[in-house]
Amino acid sequence: MYNTPNSPCDSAAVRYITKAMNNTRFPRYLLLSALTGLMLATAPLSAHAQAKADFLGAFGNWEAYSTDAGGKLCYIAAVPTKSEGKYTRRGDIFLLVSHRPQDNSTGVVSLEAGYSYGPKSKITAKIGGKSYAMFPDGGHSFAYEDAPLVNAMIRGSDIVIQGTSSRGTLTTDTFSLTGFTAAYKAASTACGVK
Repeated sequence: MYNTPNSPCDSAAVRYITKAMNNTRFPRYLLLSALTGLMLATAPLSAHAQAKADFLGAFGNWEAYSTDAGGKLCYIAAVPTKSEGKYTRRGDIFLLVSHRPQDNSTGVVSLEAGYSYGPKSKITAKIGGKSYAMFPDGGHSFAYEDAPLVNAMIRGSDIVIQGTSSRGTLTTDTFSLTGFTAAYKAASTACGVK
């Protein structure tokens, strides 16, 4: 799915999955076909013959996937249950946790914000009363420390992420963590991550 070697998520793929997840009437077989097509379009030519996205399941508000295109990648994804901010237009919003075992990269937490962050934007993820810092990278943000955030997500009920766009607009996105643990376990098992 996300075949960009230096990034756990590819913004075009994230936007496409987000649209599919937001449309509850979107048939899963069409989503998998489209994801496979997207992988073929973004994967190196040598991986084309092997490209296949596997839907591992829906778990509450989370969905799990895996692919072997360009190396093993397993990830879980969710869309916000609530988005707030004084914006007139915003792209798709998507929270992702991914594993790339061949790169020794596990439990990477990232957010497709639906806008570009300013280079010095402060982004915070909150679960319960605890805050976790994230850093901006264009239209994405990543956790500075993934493991503590993933552990809090396993125990929490909601995660609230606040950030400021490059235009100065403060946004607050709330994601339900219902199903997170089961989805995370499914993706971890598929990638052989303990």
